[in-house]
Amino acid sequence: MTDQLRLMAVHAHPDDESSKGAATMAKYVSEGVDVLVVTCTGGERGSILNPKLQGDTYIEEHIHEVRKKEMDEAREILGVRQEWLGFVDSGLPEGDPLPPLPEGCFALEDVDKAAGELVKQIRSFRPQVITTYDENGGYPHPDHIMTHKITMVAFEGAADTEKYPESEYGTAHQPAKLYYNQGFNRPRTEALHQAMLDRGLESPYGEWLKRWKEFERKERTLTTHVPCADFFEIRDKALIAHATQIDPDGGWFRVPMELQKEVWPTEEYELAKSLVDTSLPEDDLFAGIRDNA
Repeated sequence: MTDQLRLMAVHAHPDDESSKGAATMAKYVSEGVDVLVVTCTGGERGSILNPKLQGDTYIEEHIHEVRKKEMDEAREILGVRQEWLGFVDSGLPEGDPLPPLPEGCFALEDVDKAAGELVKQIRSFRPQVITTYDENGGYPHPDHIMTHKITMVAFEGAADTEKYPESEYGTAHQPAKLYYNQGFNRPRTEALHQAMLDRGLESPYGEWLKRWKEFERKERTLTTHVPCADFFEIRDKALIAHATQIDPDGGWFRVPMELQKEVWPTEEYELAKSLVDTSLPEDDLFAGIRDNA
């Protein structure tokens, strides 16, 4: 059955696929599910976040090519397919007031037109399930918010032959379910934080939890907990492949692997749209689909 199951994960930049839902994807790949990552931008305006690589002139001058190679490596590690939509990274504006977004960037594209590029990918790949970000983008990066917008339009638009004619966009297809990635949720963060303290270890989540209260983030509904602890090592290996973005000695990796597997062995999602019957909570993104594949 699983060779008929297809999962599409829509992300803003290279590295997002490895930090959000990567263990879930690796799990499904291991079961024979066809998994496609769609990356909206090339990450051209992303900062070099790994202090070990900062100041490297070649990387600074060829960041687009470097991040593409990193994506190629992460894709191979996860065992997924991957396509680029070809939009230009908007960057993360900083300052008060915030500066205007750069001309021609992804976040300034016409939503319906940009969604049309994703419609082409949906109609070609024909997934039953799509994952993306919630209306806040997971965090308020303009490209993450734009990714949410175009995915919502494309989920419906892939079946709309008037808005997106088949002659230009391919044969119509209606995905059955749409999920928001919610891996960075408060219950998980609090559980891992307390587990570290209980073992006499320094937690990397203290500041995160303070900022959670500070920003008064809306609590999300976690409808779906996918057991995928056996694939946490693959997730981390794929993340480390994005060397410009991730410091292997940084906070991402301070919680011991065995503790993660014991305390929080799942990745979480919020079911945003479903055209099939399913019972909540779920432990499978294909719940309601798998039996009818």
